[in-house]
Amino acid sequence: MEAMKISKRFYAFGILACIAIYVAYIKWHMDSKPMSGVTDGTTENKGDKLDHQTSAADLSVFYGIMFDAGSTGTRIHIFKFTQKSKETPKLTHETFKALKPGLSAYADDVDKVKEIFQASPFFVRDDCVSIMNGTDEGVSAWITINFLTGNLNVPRKRSVGMLDLGGGSTQITFLPSSKTTLQTSPAGHLAAFQMFNNTYKLYSYSYLGLGLMSARLAILGGVEGKPLKEGEELISSCLSPGFKTEWEHAEIVYRVKGQKAGEPLYESCSNKVAKMLYKKVYKAEEVKDLDFYAFSYYYDCAAEVSLIDKEKGGSLTVSDFETAAKYVCKTMEVSPGDNPFLCMDLTYISVLLQELGFPKSQVFKLARKIDDIETSWALGATFHYIDSLNRLQY
Repeated sequence: MEAMKISKRFYAFGILACIAIYVAYIKWHMDSKPMSGVTDGTTENKGDKLDHQTSAADLSVFYGIMFDAGSTGTRIHIFKFTQKSKETPKLTHETFKALKPGLSAYADDVDKVKEIFQASPFFVRDDCVSIMNGTDEGVSAWITINFLTGNLNVPRKRSVGMLDLGGGSTQITFLPSSKTTLQTSPAGHLAAFQMFNNTYKLYSYSYLGLGLMSARLAILGGVEGKPLKEGEELISSCLSPGFKTEWEHAEIVYRVKGQKAGEPLYESCSNKVAKMLYKKVYKAEEVKDLDFYAFSYYYDCAAEVSLIDKEKGGSLTVSDFETAAKYVCKTMEVSPGDNPFLCMDLTYISVLLQELGFPKSQVFKLARKIDDIETSWALGATFHYIDSLNRLQY
């Protein structure tokens, strides 16, 4: 990581997520001593029985440690893998911890991150710390989901796509099966990488400024990083008529209010959202024929209106989001409720998905975990990193 000074604006907008990638890669055969001090104490004995029982199968055991060092907090994933010779690794356990504050508390000296990791006793390469852009995050999340669903590196088995709606950006990633998609996609929408002796050519793109919080500001008529003038207000047709509040986004406080009662709230809000999104996203025709998982604010908003179980997740359609938006907007014509932005958020999600090319009948799966493993980019990034080490070694 080159020397840099990251401003508060960098973190607030979420344009780039500063990711400290720290992989401890330790590999040995079963006659080696077991590793100690890696887990948090709750799982330290879990792997011993497996290790001794499978020694005859010539399994290798290794750990990947991934730090997701974001602006508000740091999340650590400790993955334990087993692997037979020439086969794809199998994940046997994950330990997850989260701590605060994040890198924004050290904005003037974030390059110390690399120094700390390199001073550790673990195997740490020069590229152990890097800034992860939205496309890299989308690709890594795609690897995670397809590994956890059993679709990775399996002949004749169709992979699943990934949708992520963050605060500042939104990502879409899938493996095209149509040559047309590969030939007609705009520049910068395709990503190729090698892993486990396969070459993958993915459609992956991150739309900066179209995450839910940034979209709220755009729908309200505000500009990223530009405070309002004294006495100025943002008036929106997506808020309850006459409603007033202060809303903080990217460390700037905005005064917002709903406009006077007029046309139905949903129709008015939907038109506003459609104008904001006009020609801002690419519609890939192939997505309507693929299976997709959706995460982050897709999950949170669906759970808030009971479209899915808050803990277990579930499946729903684009039409379900639209129906929920119409219902919530109708109720908010009378009262803003507990979440005054819910009409806007659900309408935005409904319109965004259709702009991306999904029909109203498209079914999405929403999950925070699959087989009790976090569905974040961290596992996919660890897999990719470990595979790169294997290629260097052999």
